[in-house]
Amino acid sequence: MAGLSFCGNNVTKNAYSVDTGMLNNGCFVDALNLVPHVFLLFITFPILFIGWGSQSSKVQIHHNTWLHFPGHNLRWILTFTLLFVHVCEIAEGIVSNKQMDTNHLHLFMPAFMGFIAATTSVVYYHNIETSNFPKLLLALFIYWVLAFITKSIKLWKFAEYGVGVLHLRFCITALLVVLYGLLMAVEINVIRVRRYVFFANPQKVKPPEDLQDLGVRFLQPFVNLLSKATYWWMNPLIIGAHKRPIELKKIGKLPIAMRALTNYLKLKDAYEDQRNAEDPEKAPSIWRSMYRAFGRPILLSSTFRYLADLLGFAGPLCIYGIVEHLNKKPVPYFEVYFMSSNELLQNTSVLAVLLFLALVLQRTFLQASYYVTIETGINLRGALLAMIYNKILRLSTSNMSMGEMTLGQINNLVAIETNQLMWFLFLCPNLWAMPVQIVMGVILLYYLLGTSALIGASVIVLLAPVQYLIATKLADTQKSTLDQSTERLKKTTEILKGIKLLKLYAWENIFCDSVEDTRGKELTSLRTFALYTSMSIFMNAAIPIAAVLVTFVSHALINKSKPSSSEAFAALALFHILVTPLFLLSTVVRFAVKAMVSVQKLGEFLQSDEIGDDSWRNGDMSVSLEACKKHPGATKAINRKQPLLYQMDSYEQPTRRPLRPNETEDVAVKVNSGFFTWGSNLSTLSDINICIPTGQLTMIVGQVGCGKSSLLLAMLGEMQTLSGKVYWSKLPVSEMLHEANSKNRYSVGYATQKSWLLNATVEDNITFGSPFNKQRYKTVIDACSLQPDVDLLPFGDQTEIGERGINLSGGQRQRICVARALYQNTNIVFLDDPFSALDIHLSDHLMQEGILKFLQDDKRTVVLVTHKLQYLIHADWIIAMKDGSVLREGTLKDIQTHDVELYEHWKTLMNRQDQELEKDTEIDNCQTALERKTLRRAFYSREAKNQVDDDEEEEEEEEEDDDNMSTTTSRRSKIPWRVCWQYLSSGGFLMVFLMVFSKLLKHSVMVAIDYWLAEWTAKGNLLVNGTAYDSYYVPVFIILCGAGIALCLITSLTVEFLGLSAATNLHHNLLNKIIHAPIRFFDVTPLGQILNRFSADTNIIDQHIPPTLESLTRSTLLCLSAIGVIAFVTPSFLIALIPLAVSFYFIQKYFRVASKDLQDLDDSTQLPLLCHFSETAEGLTTIRAFRHESRFKQKMLELTDTNNTAYLFLSAANRWLEVRTDYLGAVIVLTAAVASIWSSGKNLPSSMVGLGLTYALTVTNYLNWVVRNLADLEVQMAAVKKVNSFLSTESENYEGSMDTSQVPEDWPQHGEIKIQDLCVRYDPLLKPVLKHVNVYINPGQKVGICGRTGSGKSSLSLAFFNMVDVFEGYCPLYTTFCRGPVIVSMFNLDPERTCTDDRLWEALEIAQLKNMVKALTGGLDAVVTEGGENFSVGQRQLFCLARAFVRKSSILIMDEATASIDMATENVLQKVVMTAFADRTVVTIAHRVHTILEADLVIVMKRGNILEIDKPETLLENEDGMFASFVRADM
Repeated sequence: MAGLSFCGNNVTKNAYSVDTGMLNNGCFVDALNLVPHVFLLFITFPILFIGWGSQSSKVQIHHNTWLHFPGHNLRWILTFTLLFVHVCEIAEGIVSNKQMDTNHLHLFMPAFMGFIAATTSVVYYHNIETSNFPKLLLALFIYWVLAFITKSIKLWKFAEYGVGVLHLRFCITALLVVLYGLLMAVEINVIRVRRYVFFANPQKVKPPEDLQDLGVRFLQPFVNLLSKATYWWMNPLIIGAHKRPIELKKIGKLPIAMRALTNYLKLKDAYEDQRNAEDPEKAPSIWRSMYRAFGRPILLSSTFRYLADLLGFAGPLCIYGIVEHLNKKPVPYFEVYFMSSNELLQNTSVLAVLLFLALVLQRTFLQASYYVTIETGINLRGALLAMIYNKILRLSTSNMSMGEMTLGQINNLVAIETNQLMWFLFLCPNLWAMPVQIVMGVILLYYLLGTSALIGASVIVLLAPVQYLIATKLADTQKSTLDQSTERLKKTTEILKGIKLLKLYAWENIFCDSVEDTRGKELTSLRTFALYTSMSIFMNAAIPIAAVLVTFVSHALINKSKPSSSEAFAALALFHILVTPLFLLSTVVRFAVKAMVSVQKLGEFLQSDEIGDDSWRNGDMSVSLEACKKHPGATKAINRKQPLLYQMDSYEQPTRRPLRPNETEDVAVKVNSGFFTWGSNLSTLSDINICIPTGQLTMIVGQVGCGKSSLLLAMLGEMQTLSGKVYWSKLPVSEMLHEANSKNRYSVGYATQKSWLLNATVEDNITFGSPFNKQRYKTVIDACSLQPDVDLLPFGDQTEIGERGINLSGGQRQRICVARALYQNTNIVFLDDPFSALDIHLSDHLMQEGILKFLQDDKRTVVLVTHKLQYLIHADWIIAMKDGSVLREGTLKDIQTHDVELYEHWKTLMNRQDQELEKDTEIDNCQTALERKTLRRAFYSREAKNQVDDDEEEEEEEEEDDDNMSTTTSRRSKIPWRVCWQYLSSGGFLMVFLMVFSKLLKHSVMVAIDYWLAEWTAKGNLLVNGTAYDSYYVPVFIILCGAGIALCLITSLTVEFLGLSAATNLHHNLLNKIIHAPIRFFDVTPLGQILNRFSADTNIIDQHIPPTLESLTRSTLLCLSAIGVIAFVTPSFLIALIPLAVSFYFIQKYFRVASKDLQDLDDSTQLPLLCHFSETAEGLTTIRAFRHESRFKQKMLELTDTNNTAYLFLSAANRWLEVRTDYLGAVIVLTAAVASIWSSGKNLPSSMVGLGLTYALTVTNYLNWVVRNLADLEVQMAAVKKVNSFLSTESENYEGSMDTSQVPEDWPQHGEIKIQDLCVRYDPLLKPVLKHVNVYINPGQKVGICGRTGSGKSSLSLAFFNMVDVFEGYCPLYTTFCRGPVIVSMFNLDPERTCTDDRLWEALEIAQLKNMVKALTGGLDAVVTEGGENFSVGQRQLFCLARAFVRKSSILIMDEATASIDMATENVLQKVVMTAFADRTVVTIAHRVHTILEADLVIVMKRGNILEIDKPETLLENEDGMFASFVRADM
């Protein structure tokens, strides 16, 4: 027992004597120091273990993370420092104790107890804090006071005995006194603020708002410091992900401080504050606004970054110390047990522990810095998105239509520019941290190796510009690749949209080649991209090798001696540290440049034209975003928003017509001498004087392109007014009171000509944010005859429609838009050509039920633009337009009396008597429309297809019961090896072999280089005569380094080109598969889904998989080689490796699953956000007419927040992983160091220890990359899987088709059509749509086919072309076809480029387009924008006709070719068809029966059978016949 006495048992001195006074015995003072620690442990342990079930219910709160007490973070920081100092104290005590002749426990025992007490204090504090029971803090307060007093006594005694700063123990004690004092102060502060003792009334506290909200799950801002640093609070989420996938519900809402609205207001304030009165035109600087709004967190992050970088240098220095001092035995002192400060730093074990602590701290600070920047970046993105959105809502329409601001640009702003700014913020602290890091590194290198280090460093610095050059080149190539792929996508989209047409004309291969052509160009730039990427990877890997080579060779030449192993390996570690900032610097600089461009674009966008302040229509604008905040100019703002109530009595009557008594009544909208333009100074509408009578039906008529739609927009304030005024009447006072509470007082129900749907359910599209009223909803649905369509949808009116939902046909979309305008409770309804895509029955029904009944009963003012002149008799007021000005206005009677000519013109057009429309009794029973049929077909098969998809997804799950969690778990943590193999094999086996081989070789050479360095520095000691040994060390070193550099180049090239060949093959196969798929496939698969394969997935395969693959293989091999080296140096390390490997396995397993879920969430929440932006930009006029801006803003904020939540959780999960892998890395370093210190006695050369430690340090950097890359690759492989799933579709049936070259020039010569017993169905699963049809058509006959919508007319025409499943009978023929306005913009009239210009002009003349095309810039070569947006719907249809005329085939089939053309144009067309095609067979599928009255033969179809077939005259004689009833209805 003698060996363990507390004060030691020195025989000569009585250790326990207190002759000189109690406090002068050092041992007694140390014992006194034990008292506070023991006191704390005795008091707190019972409390900690008994627990406090009773206390926690005091505050109802669902997170136990609420930090109540002030000074919270300071306390944690002080406690951690305290623990560190205690560790130093223990170390110092043990080292001093070793030098005494007997054991003196008092040297380290109190310190050890202090360590335990400090740990306990923080646990105790945390428990008190989360259960909010401050009275128990008294125990801590007493502890701090006692500890402070006892330590002060010790310090005072030291000073008295002349122990000073040179002695380590004095410094430690002084530090402890300061820390205890500070902790005591923190405790006093808590008492002062919370008043829990010594005060009568304790302070009541409420938890922060976020924590009261159970929806907030992102706890990073609220948890304690330790949990903040290690992301401990993420554990339940990440581990839970293994059992069931993370859903949106699980990640909840964002804390208020991170919401887009909060940040938007911050940024907006900073932006608006810069506007000054003197120079209102000057645009505020976005940079300055960003700095003002988000500067502070960036500074905080930079501070963390500096701390981390400085701690990073501890690694090399500790290696230097350990290797240097391994073989030196200390000289023992006897009496004195006060060691000097630098002696401790020469103890290798202490250095190993310090190295470990430094690594842990460095990594913690680094992750903290990353986290803060990412959070700030996300906040910034949210704010920018809100700013952009607000601007979009105010954009002037002319900007959009004149093409100054395209949808593409807006989408780019949202998807690209904001993200680039966000990324710039992420990398921003690097900009100022890196130079400091580089300078420090170079200084340390110089200190280790002298001038040769500078030479080596200069290699790195000189090659940095080359890296920058490569980086900029990369960015340029990426841009050109992007342009090419956009071009390719545009072509692909057009092919897919017009796929029916291509198959009809058998143009698949022409267009396919055109896409392959663009893809070829894209691949060329991808090849360049791959080259530059591999160069950049190569530079990264080769620069450190080159630097090391130059350094050591020059050192050997200059100093004529070798470096010592401690210097060599410290230098090696430093080079590893230096490479990262230099490599990143080029990236950061590139991002900074990109960010500048983005800011410039954003600035231009925010300064672009806004719509005029339409105060005349400014009813009660519902709360806008800014109104959420009180701003000083409130009174001004409110006044501006008051409606300017114009008195309507004072206006002059237009002089053109005599005043009639009934017209003095109220006018809803009036335009006075208005000149309006779309942005150029040429007025589109000139000299407009009109009034729209309140509560009446006004119709606007005129030819295609005469400005009818523009007139509506002008009244809505969407056009730029050159001169004149638009007045909106004020509501009668009674109604004002009645409607004061309804928010759409001044909103206008508006249905555009080009229907605009939201990506939402049918019901949402119709109610459009208004409260749901069942009765009203039903009436509207019936009026628009939508019920049958809704019944067909898989989920009724809860089915998603819109871009990403179900593809509805034009008529269905249009009716939904009209229904929206009817449903809204607005006083005024504008309908822009609502009948264009509807057949006669639907039109009549809509006119009668919807417009005449529903709207007029409500006394709503209706303005209707239409081509259907037969409805003019219902109009209370008519405005006739011509070439941008008003030709006539008045009632039908007025026009009849005053403008006989016009009236007669109309009459001939209508060729019908002025009689009420006979209501057709059969309308309702026959409403199984073709559209509905396609819908139904699409659904059945789509459901079948979805099931197939789901089966594929879940095939592995289905095998066992669903509730058997283990199967899902294993499936979710499996790596998709099969898909990886498919990917690699599509790259080619030679490339795969090359890649694997060169990678393995390269890493072996890298290890060989370092091993040789170790040998050289160790053996060089045996120098006999100067240079004998160096003679062969240096050349071998040079050869190895050269080989290493060469291999770096080879590996980087093989990976990139493997990826490239895989991408080429995958896209080629995909395109051919899709283009040759049967038409059925396109009915079933949503367009968006197919396009996604060509856009997002192809992009991932092209550009993202290769670098990920490269990075994954590199980091895995680096980690493996490092572990190999350490195990080779110190085999005992392998024992420690087992638990490390197990923990690493679990970390990566949990992380990969969670990360994949979060990444999916991020992707799936990003799509709706981008869609919402593009949707808003498309439907601007509608949203503004309805006055729904604030609702859309609200939705945008919600979508942004959802996406940001997902992104935040994703980045927090990445931090979670990195903190854990970094700590594992630190443990590896510690074990490696300890193992090598232990085995150093067993003659292990110090150079080998250096080698092992240097490698151990690199592991920390690469462990997390292995996992991150693995997770990324897993997500990216999903793209390959999706593409592969499309590669399994079967191709169309091409039996019996000939090569085009074999088809005779003039085929078919005669144009006779024989149809025998034809049966057609759309899918083997569905019923036939045509049943046993027999027809014989003579050459040159003009045939009309009519029938109710959905009777099989179009199916018949498709059967002509073998486009549907003809399963009985036959129908031989090849022809031209024309239906529906699909314009393919590449080469519209003549894709085969075989016709002369004259022929094209002739075709255009026939289609009444010649004059219009002549007026275009470029004539025949004029550009048609995407989807033909720069032509009106009617003009687009005429183009399609012209396209059919260009092909001089002997049979022409016209399907609904004239649905949205006004009657005048249509009559001309009919004549033209009769003349231009006099000698050819023409089959017309008619919507309006009168168009086929002149035909030679009429076929009437019903439900897939031919009902009547004969000459029209014969059919008309049969009064009860179907045809006769059609003609009566259409007259």
